[in-house]
Amino acid sequence: NIFTQQPSYFSDLDETLPTVLQVFNNVLHKCGLQCGGASAEPQKLEEKVNVTPGNMPLQELKDIVLYLCDTCTTLWAFLDVFPMACQTFQKHEFCYRLASFYELAIPELESAIKKRHYEDNSVFADLWRRISHSRKKMIEAFHILINQICLQPILE
Repeated sequence: NIFTQQPSYFSDLDETLPTVLQVFNNVLHKCGLQCGGASAEPQKLEEKVNVTPGNMPLQELKDIVLYLCDTCTTLWAFLDVFPMACQTFQKHEFCYRLASFYELAIPELESAIKKRHYEDNSVFADLWRRISHSRKKMIEAFHILINQICLQPILE
């Protein structure tokens, strides 16, 4: 693979991971789930309206779910084909950050999708399929990380 041919790509991956983690922070922020002091941007005074997945416009909810689905699928695919990257992911506390994101965001997004009233039921079906796929790929990525970081060293 390319990392074997060009070992400096590991440092590129190391530099890129904070950006990947920022994707999860962005989703939390868009959903109004960002922890109080954790946001990198100061909150504007006129932004006191609490946006949640349940009260955001449908198009914004769709965009977040599609963004999350794409991100989780890409993340899983990368780890699946290149599990040696797990050590670099762990340097950035990725397991902890992924689990925290999952606990905060997934129940809120699922609840918002279920409770919303849709003019077209196919929109509900598509959103539900994509959030379920995102959840599945997050869990599978987590399993790859745990297997590579914790279990494989014990077995070897």
